[in-house]
Amino acid sequence: MSPALIAAALWVIAASAVAFLPMRRQFAPGFVLLAAAPVLIIWIGAVNGWIWSAIGLAAFISMFRRPLWYLGRKALGRV
Repeated sequence: MSPALIAAALWVIAASAVAFLPMRRQFAPGFVLLAAAPVLIIWIGAVNGWIWSAIGLAAFISMFRRPLWYLGRKALGRV
C-alpha cells in the first residue's frame, strides 16, 4: 500500500475523531483537516492515478459539505 493511501486512511480516522468532539472544539482541528485535504488528494492522484484522486475528492466534499458551502457563500459575500 502506498504512503499516500496510508496518510489518507489516517486523515479519515482523524476526521472521525474530530467529529466526536463538542462543536466548539471542532473548529481548530477541522480547519487543519480542511487545509490538509487538497494536498492529500493531489498526492493520492500523483501516486495512484486520477480515479483515486476523484474518489478522495468526492469523499472530502461529502464530509465537509457544510463548511465548504459556508466558505463559498462567504467568499461571494452572501453571508
